[in-house]
Amino acid sequence: MVKLVVATTTDPASIGPASALLAMPGWNPGPFFQDIRSSVNGDVRLLEHDKGIVEEDHLDNRWEQTTGEIVNEVIFLSKHTAVSSRPALTIHPIGIPHLRDGDVPPQGGKPGWAAPPSPRMGPWLILLKKIAESHNLIPEFEVTLEATHHGPVTNKPTMFVEIGSTDEYWRREDAARVVAQLVWEGLGLGGGDAVGNWNSKSEKNKVLLGIGGGHYVPRHMDIVQKDGTWVGHLLSGYSIPMEDPSQSKGAANSNGIGGTWREAIKAAFEATKAAFPGGEIVAHLDQKSFKGWQKNAITGFLSEQNIEVGKPGDFL
Repeated sequence: MVKLVVATTTDPASIGPASALLAMPGWNPGPFFQDIRSSVNGDVRLLEHDKGIVEEDHLDNRWEQTTGEIVNEVIFLSKHTAVSSRPALTIHPIGIPHLRDGDVPPQGGKPGWAAPPSPRMGPWLILLKKIAESHNLIPEFEVTLEATHHGPVTNKPTMFVEIGSTDEYWRREDAARVVAQLVWEGLGLGGGDAVGNWNSKSEKNKVLLGIGGGHYVPRHMDIVQKDGTWVGHLLSGYSIPMEDPSQSKGAANSNGIGGTWREAIKAAFEATKAAFPGGEIVAHLDQKSFKGWQKNAITGFLSEQNIEVGKPGDFL
């Protein structure tokens, strides 16, 4: 089985780390398929294309069909944008499970879909912070998770690793080297053990499913930053749209709370479950981000779905 690392030449925060990674030893030319170049190093395949990073759907399936190699995970290298323009190194799962059929995705993906989240996200966040510190990028750069968002469509465990948040930082060679080192060490390309391989038989097999909060999921981050926490999908408030029942003239559904929040939670749970076979998926709510009626509806739905709700201490 092979791991895909995907970069695009249209994005300096993508091709920069890819070039730094290719400068490390062990790479050989791989197949050229569908206008996509590839390089091979052990069980890692680095793909470079010339479209937007969210535009090439089903790269995992397409690689399998072209080469016969089975893909077991996908890692995208990309830029991060933020209104604050603050320099940042981020990791996040992908999907737009809150959108309905017919909605136009703003940044790729498929309405209602969530990719299986990469089990490496939690352990790699810790490793990323360590490498960034060794390159003196902290405190200048924030190292953080982001909530689940955007495409492209994949079917295997997936994550994005991003450099933010303006052109100045997207082109920073030191940031590119940090991301390249993360991939190098994280996938065991240097001969060491890969970081973040999921094992359901380990002592810690609880997986955090984050629900609520802002885009940088601060309450969930408080838990995940503690070494050893597995993390799945992270649904911020905008990905669980709920219609206030007091504003509705009639019941939108069985309990009067409309919106696609149920579908989003269920899709995120199922995708997380698929990424962590044998794991115990436990929801963690950002309690203060919800109004009372929202929290009651969500906890009630989680109970109906037999999804456990945990407190911070339950994940340690």
